[in-house]
Amino acid sequence: MNKVGAFFLHIKNVIAYNQLPKEHRRLTIYSEGKNYWSYLGGLLQTILSTSDVHVCYVTSSKTDPGLEIEHPRLNSFIIGEGFVRDWMFANMETDVVVMTMPDLGQYQVKRSSHAVHYVYVQHSLVSLHMVYRPGAFDFYDTIFCAGPHHMKEIRAIEALSDTPPKNLFEHGYARLDSIMAEGAERGRGNKTTTQAQQHFLLAPSWGTAGTIETGVGAKIVALLLSKNAKVTLRPHPQTIKFAAKRVDEIVSKYSANPNFDYENNVEGQSSLHASDVMICDWSGAALDYAFGLGKPVIFIDVERKVNNPNYQDIPIAPFEVEIRGSIGTVISPDNLDAILELDLKPLPHDLAEKYVYNVGHSDERGAREILRLVQK
Repeated sequence: MNKVGAFFLHIKNVIAYNQLPKEHRRLTIYSEGKNYWSYLGGLLQTILSTSDVHVCYVTSSKTDPGLEIEHPRLNSFIIGEGFVRDWMFANMETDVVVMTMPDLGQYQVKRSSHAVHYVYVQHSLVSLHMVYRPGAFDFYDTIFCAGPHHMKEIRAIEALSDTPPKNLFEHGYARLDSIMAEGAERGRGNKTTTQAQQHFLLAPSWGTAGTIETGVGAKIVALLLSKNAKVTLRPHPQTIKFAAKRVDEIVSKYSANPNFDYENNVEGQSSLHASDVMICDWSGAALDYAFGLGKPVIFIDVERKVNNPNYQDIPIAPFEVEIRGSIGTVISPDNLDAILELDLKPLPHDLAEKYVYNVGHSDERGAREILRLVQK
């Protein structure tokens, strides 16, 4: 579909949304696209299966898996991510909006001129004050917290910025639940990282100081393959978008090597379960891996991923900084050979319960809270 056709489709969908009876659009779930389905899909399906509430599922992507769900109380709409979306949000008449997009009210996407309650759902276990921009959550009414660290961080942010206290809810983390459930189905393998061929999953974060962007990723792949290790490269979607040359150089050089795999879908889980060790830097994927599967992580100590230059004004250590020593080993990018010398052990099975709420039950808990807000 060309841009003009897509534009008119998006307008048509906004009109269709607005023409629904008010009772059918009291609850709206918005997704930026397919990469966020794992955080919102379980909430949507649980709400549909446990209540009589109608749901509007609004997405910016035509490939969103949510569009494939059919239910008599579900209406789905594609609205793109440009002017049409921004206008719709500014004029949306609904009681509750659930989404996982930070920076509401700060850039293009504004709060509605109507009375709407906004709920933020976490799409990572990382801290809320270092990785996100200042004010990223100020315009939300309810924050779903994955663990106690999010509770502490939001309250500290509110105190520093002198903003009204939000409704904080002990939710959990759907992505983690999904990884653990699939791991249980597959069975916990007996293979350890000390056996003949280790399988390394290189899955760093993105940004100018990232492992792939700085060229360190290419060195890691070359080192591991030279030692007959298996390597799966799983770059962040933003790395593929903004550092495509770096990714292409690695893939083109090693695509014929039987020990090398390239995975460009971060929603899939196969490489998480098949690998022995993740090599990461500051990505929240490392926490998903360690907590969800009990597998160790090697952290490449590149510069921190900082989107809030004033994060140190919050007197709390960022979670991803604090937890590193408990789930893996930190390696200097100038000492990559140390990767091959590590004796990495499986992590405790109950690690997730120490740091994350409602492990295995986040969708049920979250759906009940959303329904409570809709029915207030």
